[in-house]
Amino acid sequence: MTLFMSSTDMAELVGVAGFFLYVANYGMLTLRFLSGHSVTYFALNLVAASFVLIGLTASFNLASALIQVFWVAMSLVGIALHMRRTSKTTASPDAA
Repeated sequence: MTLFMSSTDMAELVGVAGFFLYVANYGMLTLRFLSGHSVTYFALNLVAASFVLIGLTASFNLASALIQVFWVAMSLVGIALHMRRTSKTTASPDAA
């Protein structure tokens, strides 16, 4: 028995952490602790998907990888839209 984890074990552990982030995020959304429009919701999805992708390096599955890439992309789009919307509402109106 070794004191250190192998890189495969570490990747699987990160993947499992991603699963827990997905579940926690969905639970908070369902219980209305988070809004589906909040940047926190999208950021947690982004981190969860990234963690699961890291976990897939230990045991690759194409379908799972494609789903995670989709969630990363949609989370980045959600964050970008949120930032754009926020910058438009906080910008001072132009004197026309």
